[in-house]
Amino acid sequence: MDNQVPDDLRETLHERSSATLEKRKANWLLRIVLIAMVGAALAWWLQTRLTTTPTPVRSAGGGPVSVVAATAQTGNIDVTLGALGTVTSLATVTIRTQISGQLVRIAFKEGQVVNRGDLLAEIDSRPYELALQQAQGALVRDQALLQDAQLDLARYQKLATANAIPRQQLDTQQALVHQYEGTVAADLAQINTAKLNITYCHIVAPVSGRVGLRQVDEGNYVTPGDSNGIVVITQLQPITVIFTLPEDNLPDVVKRLRSGATLAVTAFSRNGLTQLATGALMTVDNQIDTTTGTVKLRAQFANTDETLFPNQFVNVRLLVDVLKDVIVVPSAAIQRGVPGTYVYLIGSDDTVSVRPVDIGPSDSGHIAVRRGLAAGDQVVIDGADKLRPGAKVSLRSQQTVPAPAQSSVPVPAQTTAPAPAPGPVPTPAPARSSKR
Repeated sequence: MDNQVPDDLRETLHERSSATLEKRKANWLLRIVLIAMVGAALAWWLQTRLTTTPTPVRSAGGGPVSVVAATAQTGNIDVTLGALGTVTSLATVTIRTQISGQLVRIAFKEGQVVNRGDLLAEIDSRPYELALQQAQGALVRDQALLQDAQLDLARYQKLATANAIPRQQLDTQQALVHQYEGTVAADLAQINTAKLNITYCHIVAPVSGRVGLRQVDEGNYVTPGDSNGIVVITQLQPITVIFTLPEDNLPDVVKRLRSGATLAVTAFSRNGLTQLATGALMTVDNQIDTTTGTVKLRAQFANTDETLFPNQFVNVRLLVDVLKDVIVVPSAAIQRGVPGTYVYLIGSDDTVSVRPVDIGPSDSGHIAVRRGLAAGDQVVIDGADKLRPGAKVSLRSQQTVPAPAQSSVPVPAQTTAPAPAPGPVPTPAPARSSKR
């Protein structure tokens, strides 16, 4: 039997081996492309990390980190509460007439400042003067009738003692006298009413303040039912601000008020940068708003320069207390992390260590440290993100910033709005050294 492979089978085997070889070549090509793509992605990632990750600022030989330090000081810290308030006048009065009549005179100018009792307007008083004269004439007539009745009563009393007249006639005369006495009393009341109406014809200011725009002109007939009135007077000096505080702050405020302290209040502009006026807390509302959990407070301001205007929106700072002789550092020195609140303390050998601290209130970029620091300690306020415990540091600059001094209450001494507490001051990174 012939052992040779048939030609058709040989061709089939050859085709299968060629297809297998081509498939292996394609797999190797695919692997090479994938390896190249992974290598390119890794190179791009490494380049991104090198360009975006900040390199610690060290000297060419891996020396100390450049930082800015500040020295802890002993000073005072104001314990203040911030709130939003609305300027509210102590008295806003709409001037209306109490009688009807023609308005014959306007005695004020719009925007004028008037004092209590100043004349504002006049109403035609002639009808009421005539009514006064009529009431006075009725009084004279009724007084004459009363006098005549009294004389007759005296005669009847003498005759009655001698039983010359009936007792009924005497009683009738006595009743007539009482009737005329009542008529005279009514006449006197009519006279007083007419005089009061004449007084109402001269409308005067019930409070001191500034008048607004007049609502009616001369010549109009005015009545007590006019809803707009004649003009509105608003008291501007003194003036108050109503603001709200959370109920959690109420115990501290009430405690200070019960001790007899006068709590100073400062009003700032809408943006909080311009101080408008200084005053004192007057009172606290008698209940808490359950919908917001806040309580209303009223502060009074002299407003001699009229910087506060009714319905004006202001920012309010209430001085609750003053912490005296506490350790004070810039707020930028305080770090927060796993140990809680801490600072980087610079030692005598220019190395830093982590020092946990217990902080208190802050004011104007400063913060009180209750425990953990002493006066004279140096702490890092810029460059702390590059530090580790035990790292060497070199000082770019050193700040000694005392705590803000507090003046006597009730009026704070500051004349400009306190700036918000600053964070670490960004400094441009030094150029990298070319040495590796």
